Amino acid sequence: MTAQLDAPHDLVGIGIGPFNLSLAALADGLPRQGAGELATAFYDQRRDFRWHPGLLIEGATLQVPFLADLVTLADPASPWSFLSYLKHKERLFPFYFAEQFHIHRAEYDAYCRWVAGRVPGLHFGHQVDAVRWNPERDLFEVDFTQLDATGEAEALGRTYTRNLALGIGTAPYVPEPLRPLADAPTVPVIHSADYLDNRQRILGAEHVTVIGSGQSGAEVFLDLLRARPVGRERLTWLARTPSFAPMEYSKLGLEHFTPDYTRYFHSLPEPVRDQLVPAQWQLHKGIDADTIAAIHAELYRRTLHGGWPDTVLTPGVSVRTAGRVATTKVELHLEHTEQGTRSRLTTDAVVLATGYQERPLGNLLAGLDPYLRKDSSGRPRIDDRYRMILDPTVTGSIFVQNGERHTHGVGAPDLGLAAWRSAAILNTLTGKEPYPQPDRTAFTTFGLDQREHTRPRPAGELLPLVEHP
Repeated sequence: MTAQLDAPHDLVGIGIGPFNLSLAALADGLPRQGAGELATAFYDQRRDFRWHPGLLIEGATLQVPFLADLVTLADPASPWSFLSYLKHKERLFPFYFAEQFHIHRAEYDAYCRWVAGRVPGLHFGHQVDAVRWNPERDLFEVDFTQLDATGEAEALGRTYTRNLALGIGTAPYVPEPLRPLADAPTVPVIHSADYLDNRQRILGAEHVTVIGSGQSGAEVFLDLLRARPVGRERLTWLARTPSFAPMEYSKLGLEHFTPDYTRYFHSLPEPVRDQLVPAQWQLHKGIDADTIAAIHAELYRRTLHGGWPDTVLTPGVSVRTAGRVATTKVELHLEHTEQGTRSRLTTDAVVLATGYQERPLGNLLAGLDPYLRKDSSGRPRIDDRYRMILDPTVTGSIFVQNGERHTHGVGAPDLGLAAWRSAAILNTLTGKEPYPQPDRTAFTTFGLDQREHTRPRPAGELLPLVEHP
């Protein structure tokens, strides 16, 4: 049976992660350009909201302050703020005395689930299958499948909307040499995204190898280390990066996660942007200094009565190939970048903390491909207001959430910019300014041409000479 909804929405969101949940929360109750409230609907194929459930390790915290919730940095008075959640749960005073600027991951997940259970217009258990542009109606058509509790198709549906917001998120990335092993049932080779579901199985392995130099790898290694007997840890931690490096967390370094830097990055030529993103890995792929300290403290504690823990921590190593040994072990073929040497490592379990990659949009947007404008690498071109650049015949907009790192920089996946980006989208969508945004957000001036707009010039001061090619 196919259900068709004739009344078009102003906005349909595809995916309900933190970013589209932020958009839904800030859109709640907003007036539309005509009469009435903004008509929105958001769809996600999952049965309910879950935020990285495999990494909600006990004691693990966010790398951003609690003010980087779904709404506060755009609307501190919102009923959907983290502080409103605490008030609803009668936990404001305990939080006040706890003095925790960085909250536990599990608490952030619980807060988001609280919002997701109350904001109207969210449809879980709905898989979006295709999106098309209907030129006769000047609307996007969105086809979806309603799923039952087991994930099987229950009904087909179609809805219409003037605008779209893509928030389908990222998928765990498994390096090519390890992909065949990740599907093998006999030897646990799992991505860190599934760590908690497999934790007991991993702990039961005689020797465990963690691969990945970022925060997830550090948290998994620390959790395993704390759970293993002293002197019989049997843990190896490998990373491609030259060191187990701390995340850049200096005050001026953090200004790369401001709207000012986002605007500056967007203004750069495409080749420059492509060079910058991988070079800035330590801004978002490093390890929290407290986690590094906790790992070192745990390792040191295990030396108090003499001897060293049975652990190997080696950076600068890449996995060339891998294979199974006698169906119960994995053999990793390693190469050390700086030494130029190669070796083999046999292990009983592998946790891949190898990060995430943006989900491909090709299948979902196949029906819109003739209308999409792409860059020299075949990626969608996205303007400074987070809209895909489309053929002029398309009157609606497709907004992008966490799929625009190539155009907007390292802040794209950062929770701290979620509310600001959602506010920018809604300001554009409504043609008004329900969420006024500051003209300046950083002390750093990122470009010479930007300085003229951000710093008032006293009367009589001469502009500095700038050489132009």
